[in-house]
Amino acid sequence: MKVIGLTGGIGSGKTTVANFFKELGVPIYIADIEAKRLMNESSEIREQLLSLFGIKAYVEGQLNRKHISSEVFYDKEKLEALNRVVHPAVRADFESWKNEQQAPYVLYEAAILFEQGGDKNCDKTIVVTADRGKRIARLQKRDQASLEEIEARMANQWPEEKKIALADFVIQNEELDDTFKKVKEIHEILLQTA
Repeated sequence: MKVIGLTGGIGSGKTTVANFFKELGVPIYIADIEAKRLMNESSEIREQLLSLFGIKAYVEGQLNRKHISSEVFYDKEKLEALNRVVHPAVRADFESWKNEQQAPYVLYEAAILFEQGGDKNCDKTIVVTADRGKRIARLQKRDQASLEEIEARMANQWPEEKKIALADFVIQNEELDDTFKKVKEIHEILLQTA
C-alpha cells in the first residue's frame, strides 16, 4: 500500500483537501488530530510534557493546547523538544493504523512533513498552497488568532516555495471547485500507479 504525504503551510487548506480525498474513498490519517489524541491518552507522553512544560500543560486532565502553543511558538528549543516527544509516537500510531487499511493508497496529512523528514516515509507528496493573505484570514477566522500569533506559527514552518520544490503534486487551494477537480485528477494518477 502506498503512502501519500499531504502537507502545506498553516491555513493553506490541508484539511479541506484531505476531506476531498476522503470523499473519494481514500483513508486519511491527520497527524495533528492523532497527536492531540495521543498527548491526552498516553501516560508516557503526558509525563514527558509535564516535565517540559510544567503543571499548566494539562488542565482537568486534558492537554492545555493554548499554554503549550504559547510556549513553543516563541521558543524553537521547546518546539523541537515537543516534536521529539510527539513525532515518534505519531509515526508508530500511523504504522498501526495503516496496517488496518484496505486501499490502494492512504493519505498521511502533516503540517511539517518535510521539516521533520516524514516525506522519506512517503511514496509521493502533495503540497497545498494558498495566497498568504487568504491563509492569514482563514486562521484569524478559524482560530481567532492575532496577526502576531499567526506570523509566529508561520515562522516555524518552511516557506511554501521550499515545500513546492520537493513535492510531487501541488494543489493551489483558492477556489473550492478548482481544488476538488485537482484532487480528482491526482487521485486518478495515484490509482493508476498504486
